[in-house]
Amino acid sequence: MTDPNYIIGIDLGTTNCVVAYTDAAAVPGRSPEIKIFDIPQLTAAGRVENRPMLPSFVLAPGAHDVAPEALALPWDRDMRHAVGEFARNRGAEIPHRLISSTKSWLCNPLVDRNQDILPWQGPDDVARMSPVAGSAALLAHIRRAWNHVMAGGDTARQMDMAMENQEIYLTVPASFDAVARELTIQAAAMAGLDQVTLLEEPQAAFYAWIAASGQDWRRVVAAGDRVLVCDVGGGTSDFSLIRITDDGGRLALERVAVGDHLLVGGDNMDMTLAHLLATRLAQKGSKLDAWQMRGLWHGCRKAKETVLGASAETSCPVSILGRGSRLIGGLIQTELTTADVGDAILDGFFPACKAADQPHAPRRSGIREMGLSYESDPAISRHIARFLTQHADPGQPVLPTHVLFNGGVMKPNLLRRRVLHILNSWNEDADAGGITELADSDFDLSVARGAAYYGLVRRGEGVRIRGGLGKSYYVQIAAAMPAVPGMPAPMKSLCVAPFGMEEGADAHIDKQEFVLVVGEPAVFDFAAASSRQHDQAGDVVEAADDQIELITTLETTLAGENEDYIPVSLMTRVTEIGTLELWCVAKHDDRRWKLEFNVREQMA
Repeated sequence: MTDPNYIIGIDLGTTNCVVAYTDAAAVPGRSPEIKIFDIPQLTAAGRVENRPMLPSFVLAPGAHDVAPEALALPWDRDMRHAVGEFARNRGAEIPHRLISSTKSWLCNPLVDRNQDILPWQGPDDVARMSPVAGSAALLAHIRRAWNHVMAGGDTARQMDMAMENQEIYLTVPASFDAVARELTIQAAAMAGLDQVTLLEEPQAAFYAWIAASGQDWRRVVAAGDRVLVCDVGGGTSDFSLIRITDDGGRLALERVAVGDHLLVGGDNMDMTLAHLLATRLAQKGSKLDAWQMRGLWHGCRKAKETVLGASAETSCPVSILGRGSRLIGGLIQTELTTADVGDAILDGFFPACKAADQPHAPRRSGIREMGLSYESDPAISRHIARFLTQHADPGQPVLPTHVLFNGGVMKPNLLRRRVLHILNSWNEDADAGGITELADSDFDLSVARGAAYYGLVRRGEGVRIRGGLGKSYYVQIAAAMPAVPGMPAPMKSLCVAPFGMEEGADAHIDKQEFVLVVGEPAVFDFAAASSRQHDQAGDVVEAADDQIELITTLETTLAGENEDYIPVSLMTRVTEIGTLELWCVAKHDDRRWKLEFNVREQMA
């Protein structure tokens, strides 16, 4: 790899992707200019335009859905799928051919994420992709678009300016486990990006705030402060807690808590508004079919942004194409009002609640459809309450002093004020002052900007957030006990990597001895916990604990002669790029076995 010309930050979002970049040869001590790369993409059939965001949608049209020549791109005249704005808009009309939410599928342990399963429940003739390949398609479009714009011309320039030869930081949710992170690296490699470093999205948002604030950030926060990063995007909600500490008279940053991966966001809100308007139309005699509901869903997204935006609009018209012989060429019209948004979004997704409240868990159906694990309770405020309570003393939430909002959903002042009002209602210490917002200049582009800034931090330009692993990791081990008829050996959870373990660090578990099966099929169960932050490498959790959740099962035959069990110790390492490695090291010779996380998974 040649010396990079640029540091690139890529926000591989659930609903939108963004690319930011800065000069890799920035002058020390001088504030760098971080730019947004406008991504060329299809915006309509046969029309390519540049956009600051690439919608995270891949369309695999049928023979009669889109003319083949209409999918052509400047760098590939024979494209057979579409990525971006046109894919999202045309896919709303033919959703059975639309691949979306690939990032959420990457962390779904119930499916084999390397198998071609998307679009989920699509027709037999659709060109399917795996969640990994779908994510790779987004990254490949970004790479080829960059190379077309930035690396065009002679061969030498192409080599120097090509994206694959730059320093790249790719963001992932803080809640991504080791498997999802490994699969993200795999997707990047499939897209031609072999050298990338992972960065948690909430940290990237905080870096963007530091970059925008310059040296003034040190006057806004102080040692002892806690910043809640509240990131609510189109498909997910993600929370992290960053603590400000005193490090020898200088302020330091430490990420101390990470929330779960929550599938609730702007898409849920748009669907809620669509059902509200559909019910209203049905009462007036206009019953919508499934095709019209999809159009209404997208219409509500645009109307919601208008009503909640900076304009003084109190309502916005919504039009749906008519169906049937009497409505050919006609429209069904309704409107979305400020009151609709207040009732449906504020009360439904940000209801007032107490600090001790937990998300509602309705009785679950014994059988449900396979698919993404959407949250049963859409109340984001209750998910925040659970997050803050999980990472504090029992029953007492650890309240932040500041909140940094991120994600497109949080752009409206109305929603940010509601969250701050709820948080301040939990603050019983009157002398502590109010919980305040850290102003963000751009909720859509901050993560990519922060990722590019992080590249400068890694070069010594700025303060680095100490983070490490956002979860504790475990391997299941069978207890050594006499066989009992009808009773399998009980399983224990051995902590192999503790919460907060830093990049580049190793953990050796050599004071305990284990035995490893080689030369024949064996099963390894890996688990993780986001709230067990005090477990250390080598600690054994004897009994079942509902905080420890299975993340993947490896069925494999480790290399070796068919022999008795081999005494081994365990060693884990957090790589510099942000992935986790687990090794079994033979006690009596130099053999080592790596247990891979990006494995073939069983359907659960």
